[in-house]
Amino acid sequence: QGQLVESGGGLVQPGGSLKLSCTASGFTFGVYALGWFRQAPGKEREWVSCISRNGDNTDYGDSVKGRFTISRDTYKNTVYLQMNNLKPEDTAVYYCAARRFLCSRAGQDYNIWGQGTQVSVSD
Repeated sequence: QGQLVESGGGLVQPGGSLKLSCTASGFTFGVYALGWFRQAPGKEREWVSCISRNGDNTDYGDSVKGRFTISRDTYKNTVYLQMNNLKPEDTAVYYCAARRFLCSRAGQDYNIWGQGTQVSVSD
């Protein structure tokens, strides 16, 4: 059974930056598309970004486009989410997820999930 472990969350001031990491094990990393999702208290889970198996294609939600960048390192079995110009509304638990082959914006399409990492944006 595959496993994903996120790290890099924390508390940051508005306008600041964080870089999340998600390291995979137990499955063939290169066969899977990787996505990031987030969930704020009292809100539904929101898709944030996805990167294709080979890293050539990326996709972003409208709320983060131009501020967040997703990338992956095949040699380290790790996907990253660089978050710049953070806003209080970015506060949430961030999850990475994996699904075979193609990106999807739907959480139910992913079958491997990490445990999440908290990102808090506040003065």
